[in-house]
Amino acid sequence: MKNSKVAVLLPCYNEEKTIGKVVRDFRAVLPEADIYVYDNNSTDRTAELAAEAGAIVRRERTQGKGNVIRRMFREVEADCYLMADGDDTYPAHHAPQMVAAVLEEQADMVIGDRLSSTYFTENKRPFHNMGNKLVRGLICSLWHTEVKDIMTGYRAFSRPFVKLFPVMSGQFEIETEMTIHALDKRFRLVEIPIDYRDRPEGSESKLNTFSDGLKVLRTIVILFKEYRPMRFFGWLAVLLAVVGIALVIPVLVDYFHTGLVMRFPTLFVSLFLLLASLLSLFTGLCLDVMVEKDRKQYELRLIAFGERE
Repeated sequence: MKNSKVAVLLPCYNEEKTIGKVVRDFRAVLPEADIYVYDNNSTDRTAELAAEAGAIVRRERTQGKGNVIRRMFREVEADCYLMADGDDTYPAHHAPQMVAAVLEEQADMVIGDRLSSTYFTENKRPFHNMGNKLVRGLICSLWHTEVKDIMTGYRAFSRPFVKLFPVMSGQFEIETEMTIHALDKRFRLVEIPIDYRDRPEGSESKLNTFSDGLKVLRTIVILFKEYRPMRFFGWLAVLLAVVGIALVIPVLVDYFHTGLVMRFPTLFVSLFLLLASLLSLFTGLCLDVMVEKDRKQYELRLIAFGERE
């Protein structure tokens, strides 16, 4: 661990009220780390104050947290990456424990778990609380996991995870994408309960509860389809089959009683739904083979990456 390089990554947009303190706090607990502040088109003094506090300041012109993290992961070289927000909601004193979990315990992703500690009492936005519970419940159900905090912005990563993670999200759904990717690729996850404190007065959240919440839910559905196609299209096939059978039963009852088909439109719709059910089933089977092949290729890329390092 002594010779390992640690990078602290702080994506920022208009955080002049807190960024100086955040940089100094992480410098105090991780004196050997390189602290990077990536400014995302701030209109205040965020970049200037971060530089004054001793951070390495870089800029990402494409708006969105996911876009900033994509550039961070591509440009920064380290053995362990610690990511936090610039709003001073995540106490820096947890950082050494999170870094040690990566460098000494071989964790690939360390999740700073807010929800098991002070989040629900500190956070003053009730819809954020409800959204965190909803997202956690969905992912735990769909991926059969017990991850406690899906959307936390306080995480530590191993080098293989960072360099082989295909960042696709552009906005705040990036944390959800990270978690699902780690679960699907069987990376080792460690959760560490952390203290959480609400933003200081005058500091405003950039997260829109409803629009960004809908983006997160959309991301979950898309990634579930991509990572678990057999289950996604299998459930769709069952739904279509149930509706199709429910529609065709009255038509068959009439036919057996009268010898006539009395509801041709209903018959055609039910047959269409049953055909769509079969197509959905076979689509899931074909995509499942492709996804399994992709997982094997990813494992080979991990092995090759380790050998290069």
